[in-house]
Amino acid sequence: MNITRRSFLKTGISLPFVMHTASWATSLLADDRLRVGVIGMGKQGRYLLEQFFSWGRVVAVCDVDTTRREDARRIVDEYYKTNPDQGPASCAAYNDYEELLAREDIDAVCVTTPDHWHTMIVLDALRAGKDVYCEKPLTHDIAEAVAVIKEVAATRRILQTGSMQRSMMEFRVACELARNGVIGPIEKIECGFGDPAIPCDLPGEAMEPGLDWNRWLGPAPERPYNSELSPRGIHKHFPNWRKYKEYGGGAVCDWGAHHVDIAQWALGMDESGPMKIIPPQDRNAKTGTRLIYQNGVEVIHKNEPESAEKGVVIFGEKGRIIVNRGRFQFDLNGKTITRFFTREDGGSLESKVMAVERDYLKEAKVKLYKVTTSHVGDFVDCTKTRKKPITHEGVGAHSAICCHLINLAYFHGEEMHWDPIHFTFTDGTGNSEWLSRKPRDFKKKI
Repeated sequence: MNITRRSFLKTGISLPFVMHTASWATSLLADDRLRVGVIGMGKQGRYLLEQFFSWGRVVAVCDVDTTRREDARRIVDEYYKTNPDQGPASCAAYNDYEELLAREDIDAVCVTTPDHWHTMIVLDALRAGKDVYCEKPLTHDIAEAVAVIKEVAATRRILQTGSMQRSMMEFRVACELARNGVIGPIEKIECGFGDPAIPCDLPGEAMEPGLDWNRWLGPAPERPYNSELSPRGIHKHFPNWRKYKEYGGGAVCDWGAHHVDIAQWALGMDESGPMKIIPPQDRNAKTGTRLIYQNGVEVIHKNEPESAEKGVVIFGEKGRIIVNRGRFQFDLNGKTITRFFTREDGGSLESKVMAVERDYLKEAKVKLYKVTTSHVGDFVDCTKTRKKPITHEGVGAHSAICCHLINLAYFHGEEMHWDPIHFTFTDGTGNSEWLSRKPRDFKKKI
C-alpha cells in the first residue's frame, strides 16, 4: 500500500503501534514532508522558519508588514533554490492569515505573532484542520487558555507550545530530581524573571510604509502607530510590544512563561495549578508574588540578582537544584554535587548533567518526556504519530494561566483563591471580568 502521511491522517485510523521516527523520516519524499505556513515574520518567526526547513517544508509566510513578509518569502525561496531536493522555490506570502489557512495543502502553521493575536489565529487554524506550533505564552488571557484547550479536544489536532526549555536536558534532569524526591520534599521554588506588564502610553509616530496597522492591532484597542511596537524594516531584536498589557504580559509572560513552566513541571502540575495567589504587600512592588499549591509549596517570583541570574531554584528538605539555560547546580546534604555555570567550572554542561542522571536517577520511578531531536522536531514527529507533544495545549495553557494570575496579582493587589480545574476564582475573591478582555472589532475597518 502506498499511503502518504496526509492520506493516512485523513483516514482517522488509530493504529495499535507507533512507527519509529526514523522509519518515517527515511520514507518521506520532499513532496510528503509536513507542509508549513509561518504566521508572523519578526525575529522569532525568522528563527523558527529556519527550524522548519529541517523538519518540514515551508510553503507560505504571512505578516502584516510588507517588508518583513517579502523578506521572509525571499529567505524561503533562496533556501529551496539552494536545496531543490527539499521542495520548489514557490513560497506564497500573505497579509491576511485567513488566506493562508484556506489552503488545503498546508498541514500545519507556526504562530509567532505578538501575544494578543495568538488565540484568534490558533482557534481559526484548529478549525481549519491544521496542526499548530504556537509561541509562548500560548494565550493573552485566562479565558483564551480555556478556549484553546477545548478546541484542541474538539478538533483532535496537535498543538505544541514554544516553551522549548522542556526539550533541554538540564531542565528535564532538574525536574526529574525534584519529582523523584532526590532533594527531599519540595519546600519552595524561586523563579527569576522581570517585571509585570504595564499600560501602553507610547506617543504616535509617522506610519511605517507598507504596514497594515489595523491588522497589527487586531483585537487590541485602537491607538496610533509607534515603532517600539512594530519596528521599521527588518529588525534583529525582540520588540517592546511585550512590555505592554494590551499586546503582551511583560516579562512575567515572556521569561515567566519559560521559568514558571519549569516550576509546574517540577511539581507535576501540568494539568493543574496554584490554589492561592498572594501579591506582595507593597502595591508598587514588581516582584514577590507567590503562587501557593494545594500541598503548601510556594512558587515565588523573586528577582533578587542571585535568583534572577539563576533562573529557577528548587528547594527541598535535603538540598536544592539551580537551573537555567546552560547552567546547572545540584546541592545535596550541604554539599555541591555538581555545578556548571561557566567554563571556569570545568568540564561541560552535558557531561555534568549526564553524570547526575546516571548516579542519581538510574532507578528513578518518574521518567519525564525526553525529546531526542529538537522542540520543533518533537512537534513534527507528533503530527505523524498523533501523540501529544512535550508542551501540548494542556501544558501551555496551564503555564500561561499561572503567568496571567501573577500579573493579575500585581494589577489589582488582591489575594486570589483559584480553582485550577474549573478555571474560576473561589471564596469570594477575584473578579470574573479579569479572566478575559473585550476584543476590538477591527474587521469593521477592513
